[in-house]
Amino acid sequence: MAFGVKKEELKKWKQCVLNGEIAFLTHFWLDDRFPGCTTVTKVGCCHIDKLIEWGARYNLQPNWIHYDQSYPHFDLFGDRQKDILIKEKQFEQVKRFNL
Repeated sequence: MAFGVKKEELKKWKQCVLNGEIAFLTHFWLDDRFPGCTTVTKVGCCHIDKLIEWGARYNLQPNWIHYDQSYPHFDLFGDRQKDILIKEKQFEQVKRFNL
């Protein structure tokens, strides 16, 4: 279950992904498969090779990509999520979601 994301934020993320940018979107998220994780960051880009190359910098495997038809993305959560957001200077998202 996802919540805590504004319609405009989602719209901007989708547009950035479609434009071939590496785009970040963090929101609250609950899933019984991942106990203790209350947020997820979706890192997307429509250019799969660019997304794979970006993910390789953080040891993210290509088979971890959610190959959504329009918005392919990695899902980040836990310590890896926080570490990557900090390295990518996404400080507003770290602060907003108390990571």
